Amino acid sequence: MIRSLTLLAAAALCCAAAQAQNQLQIFGLLDMSAGQFQDAGAERVVRVDSGRLSTSFIGFKGSNDLGGGLKSIFAIEHFLRVDRGAAGRFDGEAFWARNAYVGLSGAFGTSVLGRNTTPLFVSTLLFNAFGDSFGFSPSIRQLFAPAVLPFFGDTAWNNSLSYASNDNDGFTINLIANLGEGVAGVTGRNHGANLMYFSGPLGATFAWQKVRNGAVGTPPGWAGQTTWQFGASYDLEVAKLFGQVTDVETAAAVSTETRLWSFGTSVPIGPGKVLAQYGHATAKTPVEVEHTTFTLGYDMALSKTTDVYGVFMADKVTGLSTGKTVAAGMRLRF
Repeated sequence: MIRSLTLLAAAALCCAAAQAQNQLQIFGLLDMSAGQFQDAGAERVVRVDSGRLSTSFIGFKGSNDLGGGLKSIFAIEHFLRVDRGAAGRFDGEAFWARNAYVGLSGAFGTSVLGRNTTPLFVSTLLFNAFGDSFGFSPSIRQLFAPAVLPFFGDTAWNNSLSYASNDNDGFTINLIANLGEGVAGVTGRNHGANLMYFSGPLGATFAWQKVRNGAVGTPPGWAGQTTWQFGASYDLEVAKLFGQVTDVETAAAVSTETRLWSFGTSVPIGPGKVLAQYGHATAKTPVEVEHTTFTLGYDMALSKTTDVYGVFMADKVTGLSTGKTVAAGMRLRF
């Protein structure tokens, strides 16, 4: 894999030098942390870990100017675990699992075909203090990696067509749909969308998706899972506030529902920011199980590309002992 990536990077750089009208970028993020990690009801583990504040990845993206304001674009992006030098977020994951697409961009917006990040995931990460953190963000953990009822659909979909509009007075719309491609047991297509608004200090979003394929471990009588979400943020300069409300309904022989809400803040102090987020999820299984998570941290920038952080997280699920995580880490973007 290392040899393949090296050859791909070398070939891409040669092409970029030979054709000035082509744009190519090699980019990524490496995140490493160390500390005591503990989920609700689990044993404490002292370890070094990768991708806790942001999932580590490397990517290649580029564009070709076709004239008249139209460009062809592509991206291939690969998750990795820096602590083990392993591919993917977990063993067996597809190599280019973050994004892998080709498409066109112009006055109409951007349309791409391949494996694409869902609008729901984008809305969730933009409207909470800890962003896309699977390790520490209550919003991300309770929705995309829940401790009780399962969430189906992941953060990106295979075989999908995605469309993103250009900014129109602060409004953008993002659409995604995929095909089941005749796979046994698939009941239909996946669909998703979000509407986002950013103007001055105010940000807001509404996101919706329905998953019918690409789900693993579905319950008997599976007919799909529908999720909707409202999110908002407001920058007071002395602090930025975040809030989200989400609902997840699974249609099956025994239908279930999870309702989530979360609020947080980011406060500039010194060279960094104090980050705090609280999340609460109620899962009807059909009995009710509550999951609460509170995370407090400080993220300090050392440069435009490098930051260090410290985090404390308390994680509680009904009937289980509280998990407590204390960790410090470093992120490097390139």
